[in-house]
Amino acid sequence: MKLLFNIGGIGIHLFGITMALGIVAGLYIVVREVKRKGLELEKTFDLAFYTIIVGVVGARLNYILAFNPSFYFNNPKEIFMIQNGGLSIQGALIAGIVFAIWYMKRNGMPVWKTADAFAPGIILGQGIGRVGCDVFGIPMTGQWFWGINIGGQLLHPAQMYEAILNYILFLILWSKRKNTRYNGQLFVMYFIGFSMNRFIVEFFRENPLVIGRLSVAHVYSLIFIAVAILLDRFLQNLSQKTQTSVANDTTQEKKKIEQNKEFLLSIITIGILTILSLFIYYNVHL
Repeated sequence: MKLLFNIGGIGIHLFGITMALGIVAGLYIVVREVKRKGLELEKTFDLAFYTIIVGVVGARLNYILAFNPSFYFNNPKEIFMIQNGGLSIQGALIAGIVFAIWYMKRNGMPVWKTADAFAPGIILGQGIGRVGCDVFGIPMTGQWFWGINIGGQLLHPAQMYEAILNYILFLILWSKRKNTRYNGQLFVMYFIGFSMNRFIVEFFRENPLVIGRLSVAHVYSLIFIAVAILLDRFLQNLSQKTQTSVANDTTQEKKKIEQNKEFLLSIITIGILTILSLFIYYNVHL
């Protein structure tokens, strides 16, 4: 990991900073959505806090078991050295989602309505956090200007590929959040969208291959997409909500104008965030 500086002998790494910023930005979005949906803010904060912890543990365990088991079997002390790298976003999602569903049911929280409130914040946090990751892509076949020179070799900036795709997915979810047909739809869109993003980016990364050119992460993405499609059908069947509109044409027009302004502001904000992310990536990683 890229070390930025030390405080009292404790190393502060770029990945840690971007992950922290991603969590803060994600929570900001979640709070906005929780308030808009009329959910309980205190329960939501508790859910987010515990899920983040469980997610980190799941990310570490999944990386050890699925990506590099022999190394950690021979070096058990390294299991606890997270600062040396080795986290799997797929493991974080599996552990985090299972725990979150259990926690929400246990505490009487509306599961899928809450999941929709979290979806945009999760993908925004993932995008910001990915900027500091030091798992670069495979060597480029040409001298493309966006490549990053690491150790004298021009590599694909796989982290930025994923970050930008995640920012785009955030914009999609953010624009859709007020127009869902049933609770859980936004979360399903997130789950499918992120899995597609990771499937694409995985072609530019090096991970253990299992079927042809498909890696372990590819297989995870395909499984996630299949599960999300089944979940989508289940939620549609479960939902008895009917969409009726009683607003007059004037009210609808005002609402549309307001949504367009909000979406334009979101595009500008994400555009600035993308430029800032690219600046940090290409200047700090080198």
